[in-house]
Amino acid sequence: MMWSNFFMQEESRRRGAAGRRRAHEQQGLELTPEHEGKVKLALLLATVGATLAVLSVGTEFWVELNTYKANGSAVCDAAHLGLWKVCTKRLWQADVPAGRETCGPAELPGEANCSYFKFFTTGENAHIFQRTTKKEVNLAAAVIAVLGLAVMALGCLCIIMVLSKGADFLLRVGAVCFGLSGLLLLVSLEVFRHSVRALMQRVNPEPPPAPPLTYEYSWSLGCGVGASLILLLGGGCFLGLTLPSRPWESLCPKRGHQAT
Repeated sequence: MMWSNFFMQEESRRRGAAGRRRAHEQQGLELTPEHEGKVKLALLLATVGATLAVLSVGTEFWVELNTYKANGSAVCDAAHLGLWKVCTKRLWQADVPAGRETCGPAELPGEANCSYFKFFTTGENAHIFQRTTKKEVNLAAAVIAVLGLAVMALGCLCIIMVLSKGADFLLRVGAVCFGLSGLLLLVSLEVFRHSVRALMQRVNPEPPPAPPLTYEYSWSLGCGVGASLILLLGGGCFLGLTLPSRPWESLCPKRGHQAT
C-alpha cells in the first residue's frame, strides 16, 4: 500500500511537471502585441527590399553600352542588358542630348531589337557590337541572383509562420535567410561587373571593326544594390528581435534583498 501511494505521487508529480513545461513552451511561442508590431515593421522593410530585388533581377537595365555620336550619320547605336537578355537600339542623333558625346540614354525612343541570351539554352555566347560575352561569368551572376531570390522567399515564409502560428523560433531562421539573400545579391552584382569588363575586352578580330564603346550602369543595378542593403538591414532587425530586451540583466542578475 505504501509503495502504491509512492508510485502514484511520483506519477502525479511527473505529469504536473510535464504540464507546466508544455504551458511554458506554449507561452514562449505566443507573441505579445508589442513584439508582433516590431516583427511587422521589420517585415515591411524586408518587403521593400524583396520588391526591389525582384524588380532588379527581372529587368534588363543593368548596364548601358553606348557608341559615340560622331559617326557621320543621323543615327547612332546603343544597347542595354541585364542578367537574361540584351536590347540593341538605333536612336536618332537629334533626340540625344546636345551635351552628350555618346549615344543614349537607352530609354530614348528608337528601333529596338531585344533577345534573350542563348547561353541559357544552347550554350552560345552573345555578340554585342562586335564583342563577345563570357558566358561562364554571366551564368554565374544569374544563378547567384536566383539563389538569392529563393533564399529571400524562404525568409518571407518563415516570418509569415511567425505571425500566423506564433513560431517565434523561426525569427532567427528568417533573419539568416534575409541576410544571406542580401549577400548573394551583392555577390551577383559584383560578378556581373566582371562580366561587363570581360565583354568590353573580348573584341572580335573579324571585320567589320568593333566600334569604340563606353558603358554606364543603369537603374536596375541601382535597385539591386538598394535591395541588398535593405535585405541585410531587415535580417539584422529580425536578428535583433530574437535577442532579450535587456541582455545585461541575464549577465548581471540583480540580487534580492537579504533577510535581516
